[in-house]
Amino acid sequence: MNDCHVGKETAGLTLPQSNLQTATLGMGCFWSPDALFGHLPGVIRTRVGYAGGRTEQPTYREMGDHSETVELEFDPGVITFEDILDVFWNNHNPVNINGYKGRQYLSLILYHNREQQDAVQAVISRRKKQGSTETETEVAPYSIFYPAEERHQKYYLKRFPDAVDKLGTLYPSNHELVNSTLAARLNGLAKGYTSLERVAGEIKQWPVEPEARQKVLDLIRRIRW
Repeated sequence: MNDCHVGKETAGLTLPQSNLQTATLGMGCFWSPDALFGHLPGVIRTRVGYAGGRTEQPTYREMGDHSETVELEFDPGVITFEDILDVFWNNHNPVNINGYKGRQYLSLILYHNREQQDAVQAVISRRKKQGSTETETEVAPYSIFYPAEERHQKYYLKRFPDAVDKLGTLYPSNHELVNSTLAARLNGLAKGYTSLERVAGEIKQWPVEPEARQKVLDLIRRIRW
């Protein structure tokens, strides 16, 4: 899957795909975590969904024993898994998730390998010495992730129709749009986690074709927020 694929007129806007890692996290309602992690340099794509349980083919209305989660692919050369864990714990309270009891909203880390499992324990140990409550987070091995319905993907970005319309000129399908790095950054912008200046500054450093990069910069500056 291309991370930042766009239409023919902007071919070339594709960030490097090698050596990416995946993190799967739950920290309450998944809309805000999608925007929170999506605005971070080094995060290539995000999507929200259901994980952590055994119910087959869950939906938002029938989630079973799954939790709302965000899954992100990231470049560890830019942002480490430990960095992501710090962002995770700095931005929610594991003890009281949205004031909700049950598994839909849960502080949850689903580790993908032994290295991630060890990193979780190391960060917990470091932060516990600082008096934090990371031990209240459920830590378990990853098994499966079910993507949520389209209406939940890039929720905050989709609240701005002009942004979606303009981005539609770059991406041939909604699937490619919501799985792009650009949509992840702009979703973070729509939620207020970043600024247009910061997003544009990062795009200027992306290792892509100059013509495609400039086309995207011109487009995002025309969006009516």
